[in-house]
Amino acid sequence: MAFLDKQSSVAGSGYSRWLIPPAALAVHMSIGQVYAFSVFKTSLVERFGSSQTAVAWVFSIAIVFLGLAAAFGGRWVERNGPRRAMLVSAVFWSVGFLVGALGIATGQLWLLYLGYGVLGGIGLGIGYISPVSTLIKWFPDRPGLATGMAIMGFGGGALVAAPLSNQLLRWFDSDFDPNARGAVASTEALTSTFVTLGLIYAVFMMIGVALIRLPPGYGGHDDEVAHQPGYGGALVRATEAMRTRQFWFLWVVLFCNVTAGIGILEQAAPMIQDFFRENGASTVSAAVAAGFVGMLSVANMLGRFAWSTTSDIIGRRRTYMMYLGVGAVMYALLATVGNSATGIFVVLALVIISFYGGGFATVPAYLKDLFGTLEVGAIHGRLLTAWSAAGVVGPLIVNGFLDAAGHPGNLVASDYRPALLTMVAILVVGFVANLLIRPVDEKHFDPLAHAARDAEPVTDGGVR
Repeated sequence: MAFLDKQSSVAGSGYSRWLIPPAALAVHMSIGQVYAFSVFKTSLVERFGSSQTAVAWVFSIAIVFLGLAAAFGGRWVERNGPRRAMLVSAVFWSVGFLVGALGIATGQLWLLYLGYGVLGGIGLGIGYISPVSTLIKWFPDRPGLATGMAIMGFGGGALVAAPLSNQLLRWFDSDFDPNARGAVASTEALTSTFVTLGLIYAVFMMIGVALIRLPPGYGGHDDEVAHQPGYGGALVRATEAMRTRQFWFLWVVLFCNVTAGIGILEQAAPMIQDFFRENGASTVSAAVAAGFVGMLSVANMLGRFAWSTTSDIIGRRRTYMMYLGVGAVMYALLATVGNSATGIFVVLALVIISFYGGGFATVPAYLKDLFGTLEVGAIHGRLLTAWSAAGVVGPLIVNGFLDAAGHPGNLVASDYRPALLTMVAILVVGFVANLLIRPVDEKHFDPLAHAARDAEPVTDGGVR
């Protein structure tokens, strides 16, 4: 298994760094399937005879374990290198599908929790951070562009996974029509689809394992890593980073941005229908609502690439000022005039979700600017606990207000206003936290980093 060692994954002479983004995409497009889990929701509710909430917990568990795996596994990823980490991710992600398939076949919901939720969530966390950490090391001059390319794949994974999953369900169950409202696939189709997806994603993630390389100088133990000026310097270790105010301000920034984005994503289809409900019936059809969800996925994906690339030009702090400041204005407009026209509603929602996606893609580059490259994967992993927290808080805020307002199917635009205005306040908190971020004091720097820093200062990405 020497092929998986960190030292063995160091690039040789002439290896093109442009092979790293395809390797990252192979992993992120695969694990991005988690955003398409709702494709199975109706069929799973029927299979287990459970509530929608019980099945929705499968997704929630996966996101929670994503954050936990990223937080606790980040240091392990840095020590063992991206190749071994991506292989571990592929194994957990694929086995999660297989264990989930066993739960579906036997009617044991807890096995779906364990498989797709726990095991799959661990695969998600390790697979999310390992390519990003490597890309930052290869592209110190354009970290926003590099991370945007990979994380765009995570946001866009559902665009491939949703039609693929529906096609597989229809292939294994000829009576299943994904276009019919309330269509339910058979147990055999669900089981076979989970097994097939597990195997497909294993193959594609192995492509990433084969292609991934570390740049020269990053193959040794942490204490032996050459702090090369050409790779931006390595300034702060993960444990030390968590002792800084900058880390926790950025944690708040990410938490606020994600909480606000989930506020729309979690209720996207019913939200657009409720906003334009007149005389007890919606003027927006289910087909249009489904199309709106697809548009949000595209905005999520493109925002990850476009805005993170823009951050290389205008700086990370200014970019987050846009995410949080302009985002707050967009939310306020959505709450007050969003129901005046469908076009206005859609444009506002698309901008907000593009900021949501951009926030994910820009934060690794922000971390690189503040803390350097040595343990950026470990720091990134610990910061992603903000995602786990936001994944719980965001839906609780929105659903709490909506439950108090009335029953699903009878809600109108005004019922959403308290939740939307709450999101405005949350974004303002994030905006202030972003303004408080300053360059990290040198007392937190790794002693070996000073020579590299003096030789070629690490770019501050607009922090100053």
